Amino acid sequence: QVRLMESGGGLVQSGGALSLSCKASGTWSKLDDMGWYRQAPGKLREPVARISTGLVPMYSDAVKGRFTISRDNTKNTIVLEMNNLQPGDTAVYTCNADTIITYTETRAWGQGIQVTVSG
Repeated sequence: QVRLMESGGGLVQSGGALSLSCKASGTWSKLDDMGWYRQAPGKLREPVARISTGLVPMYSDAVKGRFTISRDNTKNTIVLEMNNLQPGDTAVYTCNADTIITYTETRAWGQGIQVTVSG
């Protein structure tokens, strides 16, 4: 079982900043890529950013240049620093982690955390 504990988020004014943290715990053969998705009301869930165990980040075009994802492999934790937030960034952000458990790759999901940007 893999558990993801998310923290951070909240309410911020347009142009402000927030950070999200996600810590993975449990049992696995390998903890692989970790990242964030988001889902705004009435919209489909979309990828935001992800980072490999080799600390290579990838970003969606919507957040590139404003968000930074980092990772601490010793703590199985990722952090998403969000700058210059806009109302369009308002969504529930969910952490995910790809793991290999007994030769099977699975994706674990967190509970989700609300980010609200007021205009």
